Amino acid sequence: MFENLSDRLERSFKILKGEGKITEINVAETLKDVRRALLDADVNYKVAKTFTDTVKQKALGMNVLTVVKPGQLMVKIVHDELAELMGGKASDLHLDGKPAIILMSGLQGSGKTTFSGKLANMLKAKNRKNPLLVACDVYRPAAIEQLGVVGQTVGVPVYSEPGNKDVVAIANNAIREARAKGNDVVIIDTAGRLAIDEQMMDEIAALKQAVNPDETLFVVDAMTGQDAVNTAKEFNDRLDFDGVVLTKLDGDTRGGAALSIRTVVTKPIKFVGTGEKMEAIDVFHPDRMADRILGMGDIVSLVERAQEQFDEKQAKELEKKIRKNQFDFSDFLNQIQQIKKMGNLKDLAAMIPGLGSKIKDIDIDDSVLKSIEAIINSMTPKERSNPKIINQSRRMRIAKGSGTTLQDVNRLMKQFDQMRTMMKLVTGTSNSKMMQMANAMRQMKGKL
Repeated sequence: MFENLSDRLERSFKILKGEGKITEINVAETLKDVRRALLDADVNYKVAKTFTDTVKQKALGMNVLTVVKPGQLMVKIVHDELAELMGGKASDLHLDGKPAIILMSGLQGSGKTTFSGKLANMLKAKNRKNPLLVACDVYRPAAIEQLGVVGQTVGVPVYSEPGNKDVVAIANNAIREARAKGNDVVIIDTAGRLAIDEQMMDEIAALKQAVNPDETLFVVDAMTGQDAVNTAKEFNDRLDFDGVVLTKLDGDTRGGAALSIRTVVTKPIKFVGTGEKMEAIDVFHPDRMADRILGMGDIVSLVERAQEQFDEKQAKELEKKIRKNQFDFSDFLNQIQQIKKMGNLKDLAAMIPGLGSKIKDIDIDDSVLKSIEAIINSMTPKERSNPKIINQSRRMRIAKGSGTTLQDVNRLMKQFDQMRTMMKLVTGTSNSKMMQMANAMRQMKGKL
């Protein structure tokens, strides 16, 4: 995500490296390169020009402390302006209605249906809501069935009326059903088209007027770059939506949509989709995204993701086992499954400050976890709980059963022993301390 832009910006800042002070000449040279980097990332030309003009004005008007190098100051100014460009701060959903109604809009293929499921899953897990998904895409073949599968995956009911083409009637009936059954959030999935047309706009405008949603969200594929921004503008002119959802931000996106859309439509980016799994949804934090773009990582988001997978009671039991050197392969398998829920391994690693640029050319394949799981699943319950009994013949059987080699099994056994030793040394960092660390990080970011 944003790897090319990050590389280009890093090279741009090197122009100031070694300079004793900021001057109009070296700032102009740096920002010329920054503007090219933004344009190559498919950022809107006017947005890129305004951005670099603002940075130049702030850089030249600032007195540089002797302890701050010009390059460091420029990074700080660019970071703050990038965050401001993308909205400044995270924007919350407004769910005041009873039930609260969320209307999805966007072109076909933008990911509305999948995102509807992700949002329902997030509201259910984090906000303790009881959502209802509504199938109002009555044109695309199998759209209702797709939403049904999504709803089943996340454990959320789906309201549909197969054969009925009146989306206003379907939505109103769904809202009545939600009130009757105690659903406090209604998420309406609507039809899209391959391109904007008058019929689609008329239909969704009529739907919005009829249900008066608390939130109208525009869902757009981030990989479409400036086309995404142009489509957002046309939808906003007609619908006056409340916020933007950028999907497929984990793909080979140049970042132009994320950096341009807030300025062009003056509406906040509220969520981003970061993968195919139903848990792959993040609240959009402009300051954290600026951190990632500038290669600073995103340790707060990483800790938050870890906290979501933590079970306080389970963590305390695990700590006791580690202290007694009783951590076994069943515990290890459980930890792997929790890590997988947090997201793609390379994305997680890139959140660690300073690591993103070092691993950008390294292929970190999630399949490595699959082979470890296969090896552990090929062990007997007795072997998992007591790894010391796994002798050479058992290792050969485990390798054959897991479709791996004896070398793979031996390597895992060695790494497991090393990990147990290390974990025993660091058991002082308990889950409660992880919580304290996360809170301290948030407070620090608030003061910076």
